[in-house]
Amino acid sequence: MAIQDSATHSIVGEASLQELEESLRGELIRPADAGYDEARAVWNGAIDKHPAAIVRCAGVADVRQAVEFARSQNLLVAVRGGKHSLPGFSTCDGGIVIDLSGMKGIRVDPAARTAQAEGGLTWSEFDHETQAFGLATTGGLISTTGIAGFTLGGGIGWLMRSCGLTCDNLISADVVSADGELVHASADENQELFWGLRGGGGNFGVVTNFEYRLHPVGPVLMAGPVFYSGDRAEEIARFYRDFCKDLPDEATTLLNLATAPPAPFLPESIHGKPVAVLIGVYNGPVAEGERVLGPMRDLGDPVADLMGPLPYVAMQGLLDALYPAGGSNYFKAGYMEELSDASISTLVKEHGTVTSQMCELHIHHFGGAVGRVPDGDTAFGNRSAEFVLNVLGRTPDATGFDEAVDWARGAYEALEPYTSGGTYTNFMSEGDDRLKEAYGQEKYERLVALKDRYDPTNLFRLNQNISPSATA
Repeated sequence: MAIQDSATHSIVGEASLQELEESLRGELIRPADAGYDEARAVWNGAIDKHPAAIVRCAGVADVRQAVEFARSQNLLVAVRGGKHSLPGFSTCDGGIVIDLSGMKGIRVDPAARTAQAEGGLTWSEFDHETQAFGLATTGGLISTTGIAGFTLGGGIGWLMRSCGLTCDNLISADVVSADGELVHASADENQELFWGLRGGGGNFGVVTNFEYRLHPVGPVLMAGPVFYSGDRAEEIARFYRDFCKDLPDEATTLLNLATAPPAPFLPESIHGKPVAVLIGVYNGPVAEGERVLGPMRDLGDPVADLMGPLPYVAMQGLLDALYPAGGSNYFKAGYMEELSDASISTLVKEHGTVTSQMCELHIHHFGGAVGRVPDGDTAFGNRSAEFVLNVLGRTPDATGFDEAVDWARGAYEALEPYTSGGTYTNFMSEGDDRLKEAYGQEKYERLVALKDRYDPTNLFRLNQNISPSATA
């Protein structure tokens, strides 16, 4: 029996797969295996692909074997950590998935305030270990997200204004490159690769281990959402714009124009109705956080006020139930220098045309520690922006998803005149010519040079791809 890779047209013989399987400490999963359908599934239910084989790695040796096998067989390669990749880069049709989900080792050094973490961890698993010592680093907005792709793409989270982006807290990384070699990257070793890993995505290899800088966090913070009726959306958005002007770095906040879910913490009378949600996290003393975030609660007649002293790990998992695995998701994002009256009116107008109760418009307040990192220190681009806009087209399943995508694209098009260019690559559902804008010309050229050095044949191309010179 042989397996054909529809992307490259090469043939993988059963004998070759058997040889690969025998070389692994982990598991090789084939299409005929009982657990194949579960193993191939990813978080975004809009993605439905059928890889020829899934290598569930047990360690670095397995990753190297899988990379060498894929290269020798000319196979399409997908690399999987937490499998939250919006465009479905963590799977493929016909190729091989290098699955790190079994690699969950983590070692916290509370004295040095660092953590060594393998690439298969999710943020809930990472936080469980670090919070045992009252430590954390900026993690995902959804705790089921994997640490790997999130970090490599930048890392926008609830601690970013006080602690920086996740990539700003990366101390070092171990990378299996396209030639199967293990490379260590840090400020002292392979510095250019280290620069590129902090925002340049998975273009340069498979990161098997991350070393992070940790910060004292909680374990209890002033945090949570406050819900207001959707007919007050313009008022709430104008408040939010003004409120953000004088926020200290300890406060990270978000404005969400959404539809009230049928959740037990919300009155049934507003289920399915538009809401304007203010979410805040204060990384500091609870009493001070209560004072700083208090104005978000004091606008009168909230539908629900769920803000209060909250364990950091609870805040990290607060949105998980609203973003379950298997839902269909499409995001389109950009940066904004300001929230003008015109942009706010457009936000509210577009919110009024949603095609699904799961469609949302998010405004993240940037700045703080994010903006103080010199632009050239990392590959991450546009860190000087004031806000991040994310338009989310979402449905529970495939029903109505095309209409939700059309809505998201149309809403972004209406808001694009108020954006400042560029995009956050972790919020990109599809590759487009904005990838160069995400980095700027100078950084993009540096990333191409790195790609030429570490992956000149573009073996790792299932990502927000930086094409090497030979294939551009």
